[in-house]
Amino acid sequence: MTEGRTHFPIEPWALTEIGLDMTSLGVNESVFALANGHIGMRGTLEEGEPVVVAGTYLNGFFEERPLPYAEAGYGFPEQGQTVVNVTDGKLIRLLVGDTPLDLAYGEIIEHRRTLDLKAGVLRRSTEWRSPNGRTVKVTSTRLVSFTRRSIAAIEYQVECTDDGGDLYIALQSDLLANQVVEGTGADDDPRASAALRKPLQSEMAVARGRHAVLVHRTRRSKLRMAAGMDHVVEIPDTSTEDIEASGDLARYTLAARLPAGAKLRLVKYLAYGWSSRRSTEALRDQVEGALATAKLAGWDRLVREQRELLDAHWAQSDVQIDGDDELQQAVRVGIFHVLQAGLRAERQPIPAKGLTGPGYDGHTFWDTETYVLPVLIYTAPDAARDALRWRHSTLDLARERARVLGHRGAAFPWRTIRGEETSGYWPAGTAAFHINADIADAVSRYYHATLDEAFDRDYGTELLVETARLFTDLGHFDVADGFRIDGVTGPDEYTAVVDNNVYTNLMAQRNLREAAAAVKRQPDTAGRLDVTGEEVEHWLRAADAMRVPFDSRLGVHMQSDAFTHHEEWDFEGTPPEKYPLLLHFPYFEIYRKQVVKQADLVMALHLCGDSFTLEEKIADFAYYEARTVRDSSLSAAQQAVVAAETGHLQLAYDYWAEAALTDLQNLHQNSGHGLHIASLAGGWTVAVAGFGGMRDHGALSFAPRLPDRITRLGFRVVYQGRILQVTVSGGQATYRVLDGEPLDIHHHGRQVTVRDGELVLDIPPAPVVEPVSQPAHAAPRRRTRPTSD
Repeated sequence: MTEGRTHFPIEPWALTEIGLDMTSLGVNESVFALANGHIGMRGTLEEGEPVVVAGTYLNGFFEERPLPYAEAGYGFPEQGQTVVNVTDGKLIRLLVGDTPLDLAYGEIIEHRRTLDLKAGVLRRSTEWRSPNGRTVKVTSTRLVSFTRRSIAAIEYQVECTDDGGDLYIALQSDLLANQVVEGTGADDDPRASAALRKPLQSEMAVARGRHAVLVHRTRRSKLRMAAGMDHVVEIPDTSTEDIEASGDLARYTLAARLPAGAKLRLVKYLAYGWSSRRSTEALRDQVEGALATAKLAGWDRLVREQRELLDAHWAQSDVQIDGDDELQQAVRVGIFHVLQAGLRAERQPIPAKGLTGPGYDGHTFWDTETYVLPVLIYTAPDAARDALRWRHSTLDLARERARVLGHRGAAFPWRTIRGEETSGYWPAGTAAFHINADIADAVSRYYHATLDEAFDRDYGTELLVETARLFTDLGHFDVADGFRIDGVTGPDEYTAVVDNNVYTNLMAQRNLREAAAAVKRQPDTAGRLDVTGEEVEHWLRAADAMRVPFDSRLGVHMQSDAFTHHEEWDFEGTPPEKYPLLLHFPYFEIYRKQVVKQADLVMALHLCGDSFTLEEKIADFAYYEARTVRDSSLSAAQQAVVAAETGHLQLAYDYWAEAALTDLQNLHQNSGHGLHIASLAGGWTVAVAGFGGMRDHGALSFAPRLPDRITRLGFRVVYQGRILQVTVSGGQATYRVLDGEPLDIHHHGRQVTVRDGELVLDIPPAPVVEPVSQPAHAAPRRRTRPTSD
């Protein structure tokens, strides 16, 4: 099934669907998803139909499944992990007379849904005429609480809008487990999820008054979860009520008579919890307690708390863009979904899809540390710390994985939910050892941005030490080539199991140096980990001797040894319908050609930019731009950042739009599986690191420049206890510390001190460069409507 897309009206602080387009239903379920990092609810209609994937997810809650291999091998993971669609509490079915409200039938007079980015709620208004001729207006507001981690709530109102006399309606408010998941019609796409049939076993079902709780347990992973609901109702006329709970269903039924013009109001409170250890009764009690406090607080207070938290967050995370209203909207939507993915994860992973859909089985990858955490580090550092503490909690599993692979240190999984490796494809899984350096980079970035001494002592140093140990054991010294790391896969999954991938080697180099600095800061931790002076010296010697392959004939770095000697891919002979290549060509053919799935060496130019000269960056970017097909949503943002630095401002602007609009325009035709959280994070990254030119290579620096279309760019970053405001406009950059002590930064290489007054500095011209080209059919995905109203 081909997924459609919705043309959303351009609004600065909202995203609105007008009318109902069945072809974009699955995509909009993802786009309108609400989450807080612990609970995720897809944007399905309360009535339950029409629907594509009726997903509700709890972060870290999964079922195990065997990983089959045609030919097994030593060290291959044996168990997969798949996120579970848990008990659905969104359901409020409505019968108008004897006809269920289903927007696939009857007549939609008006339908509108709005994701309010300031209020953090999903609002909906539908006026519908049933096949029996009666007309009702349904309005609802849904929230997943940022302040109360286990709570969600729905305000649901029904109004009789015709003059046909009294209208009899019935509401069925459900908790429903083991819903049938039909999927998104992409079963041949490896990026989709594994289907699970009835993964939950009922352990308890209780109901009384307007309150019910269901407790279930997974069959294989033995995780237990509870879902509870309670209700407050306002009824204009006579009514009857009933409640029942058994097995997979709890249902509160309210039948009422509505006089013409009268309105019924129901507030549904939901609570969720899960545990690998707590008993059935304990989880029930936990959920009931959370429900009681939420109901006591009341709907209005929940809404007010949500708005107050978001007001505070936007005050230090907003990106302001003048000159492109559509991009402004998209970047804010991205920041909002990044916050939803991680704010209350609290030592659980941040999945690649957040909690917006079942894509990639709910796994977390390197996306978390490399794309999502930089946003959180500089806007919501507490959430970033919690994500890194989750990685630390899996350290023993990573140590055991390294031991199985025959190495010291810790080898973190390529994809996982709980911490075990679950990738069944070695070349693009376990061989991607760069994930360990990515984690180390996030640890170092967080420390330098926060100076969090307690984290550094209790968590960060240990992560840096164990990943450094892995890389010194993984690599080896060679008389001719220095320190080599062979047989690995870099970010480019079209070039697998190679020697001396530049990105991997340079990120490992930073890992080794940061580990040495950390043990110097934390001698007690170093002693506990048995780090010796000789070991630190070995790290630094390996870092200094790290091999970085360079093709002197072409004047460019080789993505890995001999990459520039591989046969070129026939881009002209590859029609557009043959992309992504991984779905249409054998990996053997892809691996031995010069074709790049996603930014790899170009990513090194960004994250390890202090290892290259500007001239090298210009040459490298031009070479790899011509060979990168962007078959991954991760690529556009990184290409945008380096394009901006190397003088290709219009190209960077085009890639910025591609990254930010990936899901709003469903550019990869799979947003129905869930949102691409890393690409959405890229909207912020391109603004701040691309056109703001921000780098944190040991000292905070900026090198801002704007494309012609953008007349003003403003953003704020949280750094070492300060809030720094940066505004770029009219050939000048203005810096100001809004909260905190003066801060030393670099502006285009010049060191300056920023205080609470405005510091205005001129921006030098961009380097003059030759135009670059992309492979056939791989130019930036253009937007299909004007960039501004």
